[in-house]
Amino acid sequence: MYKILISPILFLFDAERIHHFVCEVLHFAFKIPFMPQIIRAMYTYEHPSLVQEVAGLRFRNPVGLAAGFDKNAEMVDQLEALGFGYIEIGTVTPRPQPGNDKPRLFRLKKDKALINRMGFNNKGVQVAAAKLAKRKSKILVGGNIGKNKDTPNEQALSDYLICFRELFDVVDYFVVNVSSPNTPGLRDLQEKGPLTEILKELQAKNKERVNPKPIFLKIAPDLTTSQLDDIIDIVKETGIAGVIATNTTISREGLVTDKAEVAQIGAGGLSGAPLTHRSTEVIRYLCEQSNHAFPVIGVGGIATPGNALEKINAGAGLIQLYTGFIYEGPGVVSRICKALVRK
Repeated sequence: MYKILISPILFLFDAERIHHFVCEVLHFAFKIPFMPQIIRAMYTYEHPSLVQEVAGLRFRNPVGLAAGFDKNAEMVDQLEALGFGYIEIGTVTPRPQPGNDKPRLFRLKKDKALINRMGFNNKGVQVAAAKLAKRKSKILVGGNIGKNKDTPNEQALSDYLICFRELFDVVDYFVVNVSSPNTPGLRDLQEKGPLTEILKELQAKNKERVNPKPIFLKIAPDLTTSQLDDIIDIVKETGIAGVIATNTTISREGLVTDKAEVAQIGAGGLSGAPLTHRSTEVIRYLCEQSNHAFPVIGVGGIATPGNALEKINAGAGLIQLYTGFIYEGPGVVSRICKALVRK
């Protein structure tokens, strides 16, 4: 019903506006007696074989919601009812920031893709921490952390440490985001020197805690082979938990959408079906070249059970959805989970 009736109507309107509308509808629905239970019964599929142990955490199923959908941790309880195994909130920054100018989120319907240049729009890490402290569900939550746009790269470490400190007691794992193409200069932090420094310092603070939290690194799909080799070395050297592969791409190769339309949209990260193959390549390379030395969470172009199985067969221990969730609707989570049980 979603693809036949609901999404054609939703897709008539501005993408960012519809996102907020859907979130408001979910919030409203959860205030109706018994509606949360009905939603959970419709969309949640559980099976013992779906339970996954990754980085010391126990996930009820391997299908998570990628960062970007619930930036301010306002929807965790509602999203839990849609069957996800875990939720990643953010990206959050130390201080609130509005993000880039609108419009900044665009659908490429022929490609089942999105282009976004949101720019880490969020209400600040303290707001997210307060929301998470009040959540009712027990679903695992990851905190995706970044730096403010006006923070120079030379001071970026301070921003990551602030987010780490503020979220530590309310998340189950962390994701260091240095791979978004929508904050000027951010991807420069993926270079070996600055990235190693950031991760080492975060790990040092992590080890000071009684119960350290797994720290993952989210990388871009546009890295070269030598840069991926550096990532493997960095993960081993710093001792972080693993890698999330991949973020959005700045490439526009292979799109069906008219080139003039794509050019008119302009800059931003591309996600969805066009990213499927490349993200799988990166996952496979990291797993094989590292001899499966650390967990890899696969994200990028997952919209079907087949896409999910490809990522897992390439070595991903967990997977995440975002654009596929938008195009396929909430039923995609249970469809993937059922396929994983049957495999």
